Amino acid sequence: MDQHDLKEMVRARYGGIAQSANSVESCCVPAASCCGPATDADGKSRQMGYSDTELAGVPEGANLGLGCGNPQAIAALQPGEVVIDLGSGAGFDCFLAAGQVGPAGKVIGVDMTHEMLKRGRENAAKIGALNVQFRLGELEHLPVADNTADVILSNCVINLVPDKAQVFREAFRTLKPGGRLAISDVVNKAPLPAELQADPTLLCGCIAGVATVTETETWLAEAGFVDVRVTPKAESRELISSWVPDSGIEEFVVAAMVEGRKPTRV
Repeated sequence: MDQHDLKEMVRARYGGIAQSANSVESCCVPAASCCGPATDADGKSRQMGYSDTELAGVPEGANLGLGCGNPQAIAALQPGEVVIDLGSGAGFDCFLAAGQVGPAGKVIGVDMTHEMLKRGRENAAKIGALNVQFRLGELEHLPVADNTADVILSNCVINLVPDKAQVFREAFRTLKPGGRLAISDVVNKAPLPAELQADPTLLCGCIAGVATVTETETWLAEAGFVDVRVTPKAESRELISSWVPDSGIEEFVVAAMVEGRKPTRV
């Protein structure tokens, strides 16, 4: 499958999730999200590390149960900062970030699916989130000017992009000098068996497209980032095993926190 076909498959799948009234349409297998069954989105988010306070702080319908961790936990957001959320979906992390940066700050959510953007904008309107905006765009070509953001967030989305090195180059471009990455994603801890690599449902399901820790660190360094850290989270095993039950994917894939900083002088 070439990059265009893969991207269109991912776009169609996540567009379908956004349109689904109860968010149980699958991006991996029937009745499951790419990050586990979404019939209990709040329960899945608690597994990822979100608190009850955070879950209560977003509009209904913003949390689709998609993700593999909580990038807010490492973002250290401050009032007045500008945040970009890569793959913003229905706006869950955007709204949490908006509460932290306050009215003097700004959050820009970028997503490539019209359906997710529509849902995110509707959710913003529900709560009058004037410091949140959603933009249509691909992560390899962000619709954001140079040196815009203090922080870039993302939650289990970059693994879906074929050209991950270009995503990190774009992240570097759009960050201000001294800006930082706070990303939750998945990485390979062992090579995937051929049958899993070739499974098209896993290609758009946070699994078959994952990179290794070393590859991720290399791409970040080549993009210009310093203080790079990719920290696998062993406690994600149970969450990942629920994505495709009885497949054994938890033996090959682990969630990780990805951090980096754009030098103050570039």
